[in-house]
Amino acid sequence: MAHATNPILPGFNPDPSILRVGEDYYIATSTFEWFPGVQIHHSRDLIHWELIARPLNRQSQLDMTGEKASCGVWAPCLSYSDGLFYLIFTDVKSYDGYIWDAHNYLVTAKDICGDWSDPVYLNSSGFDPSLFHDRDGRKWLVNMYADPRLYHNKFGGIVMQEYSPQEKRLVGEAKIISKGSGMSCTEGPHLYWHDGYYYLMAAEGGTGYAHAVSLFRSKKLEGPYETSPNHPLITAAPWVDGTIQKAGHGSLVEAANGRWYVVHLGSRPVTSERLCILGRETCIEEVVWEDGWLKLKNPDGKPQEILEIAGTETLDSTPVCRDMTETFDGDSWSIHFQSLRHGLGADASLTERKGWLRLYGRESLYSDFHQTLLARRQQSFFCQVTTKMEMNPGDIQHQAGLVYFYDNQSFYYCFVTRDESRGKVLNLLCSALRRYSMPLGDGISIPEDGPVWLRLETKKELAQFYWSLDGETYQELGPALMAGVLSDDYYNRDGQMRFTGAFIGICAQDISGQRRYADFDEFVYREL
Repeated sequence: MAHATNPILPGFNPDPSILRVGEDYYIATSTFEWFPGVQIHHSRDLIHWELIARPLNRQSQLDMTGEKASCGVWAPCLSYSDGLFYLIFTDVKSYDGYIWDAHNYLVTAKDICGDWSDPVYLNSSGFDPSLFHDRDGRKWLVNMYADPRLYHNKFGGIVMQEYSPQEKRLVGEAKIISKGSGMSCTEGPHLYWHDGYYYLMAAEGGTGYAHAVSLFRSKKLEGPYETSPNHPLITAAPWVDGTIQKAGHGSLVEAANGRWYVVHLGSRPVTSERLCILGRETCIEEVVWEDGWLKLKNPDGKPQEILEIAGTETLDSTPVCRDMTETFDGDSWSIHFQSLRHGLGADASLTERKGWLRLYGRESLYSDFHQTLLARRQQSFFCQVTTKMEMNPGDIQHQAGLVYFYDNQSFYYCFVTRDESRGKVLNLLCSALRRYSMPLGDGISIPEDGPVWLRLETKKELAQFYWSLDGETYQELGPALMAGVLSDDYYNRDGQMRFTGAFIGICAQDISGQRRYADFDEFVYREL
C-alpha cells in the first residue's frame, strides 16, 4: 500500500476544495493577493500532485489593484456537472473592520487547463461560496453570511440560494440553513448528498489553533441541520505538540475505489512561539461512514503525518521533486511564479534581452498597487534560492534584487542600488510589520560592470543571504534573519490577522517613475 505524506500540498496552499472526475483528482486552493488567482493541482493517486492551472489569469476576471495584503481570492470551490467545470471564488476588497467587502463570482471551463470564462457576479453577502449540484439538476450556492450588527455574531450562519445557469444569476429567496455548532466562526461550507441525507461540511473555530472541520446533516436541503455526534470531525486542537496544527476547512471526496477522504488545511509551526512560516498547507485524511455519519479512520482522531492510500500500489511512490530552474529562455516563465494583485504586463519582458528576464521598476515593496515582483512559494523549511542579475542603477531610488517576502509589511530584501558616495552597492532591507532597518548601513561596494549572484538559504526559523561575483564563491550578506517574521502568527501581535505564507522572488523598483530596469538570467529553487 502506498503512502501520502502530509501536507500533500506543502507551502501556502490553504482552503482546499477537492474534486474527482473519473480517475482524475483536482484540488483548488486560495491565492489571496497573488496573481494569477487560484491554484489547481492534479493527481491520479491522491499522493503525487502537480500544479496544472491558474484559472484567473486575466484582469477581466480578477483585478486586485489597491487591495490590502491578505485580501483577494478566498476559498475557491471547484465542481463539475454536465461536461463543465465550475469555479466559485470570493474577491475580498476589505476585511479589517467589523465587516467584510466580499464579492462572489463564478467562472466555467470545458477544459480545466483551458481558458476560463469571464466571471458571473453572484452576491456579496459573505465569503467562502460553494456550488452544489443537486440530483434533480438544480444548483445551489451556499456561503458564509456576514452580519454587520455590533451586537450580533458577525459570522451569521450559512446562507443558501438557487443559481440559474440559464439566467446566470441567483434566483429565488436566500435562506440561512445553519448557524453552525456553536463553536464560533462558521464558514467554508460545502454541501453533499449521500444515502438519503444532505450533508453540510463547514469550517469552525477560526483560522488559528482552534480550527476545525464540522459536519451536519438533514433530510431536507433547506434544513434544519443537526450536528454530527463525532463533532468536530477534524481538529488538531487537543494535540498541541502535533506536527500538523490548525486543521480545518475541509472538502470531501469519494475516491475511485469507493473510499472517502477529506482534504483540509493545516500548518506546521516552528520555534517556541509556534510560528508557521510556510503558511496554511493542504493535508488529507481518510474518513469512514458509520451509522450515517463520517468519522476519521484514524482511531485517535489526531491529524496524521503519514497516511495509507489504498488502491495505489502500482503507482510510482517516488516523492515529488519541487526543485525548479528557470533560465528565462522561453516565451513564458514557470507556472510556479506569481505576481502581486495583477499581471506584470509591460513591466516584464523576455524579448528585450534574449535569455534574460527584464524587470522594469515600479513602486516600492510597500505598495498595494503596482509592484514589479515575481515570486514562488517556499515549500520546504530547508531551501536554497539563487538568482543571477545585472543592472546599472541610476541612483538610490532604483533598486532590484532577491526578496524573502510575506507581504508588503514584512519582508527581507537583498538588493543592488547606487549610493552617491559609494557607487554601486549591495544592501539589505529588513521590514517587520513596517518597522524597518538596514543592518548593512550604506551597503557593500560592488563592481560597476558584470553580474552579481544573490542567494537565500533557509534553515527552519533562520534565513541567510549570500552574494557572489563569479557564481562559485559566496559570502554571507548581513546577519542571520528570523524567518518567523514572515508568518501569519507574527501578525497576530498587532491584532490583525493575515492568511498567506512565505515567498521568495525577484523584483525591481524605480520610485522616481522612470521605469529603469534590471535583468535576471536565472532563478534556481532547490530544497535542501
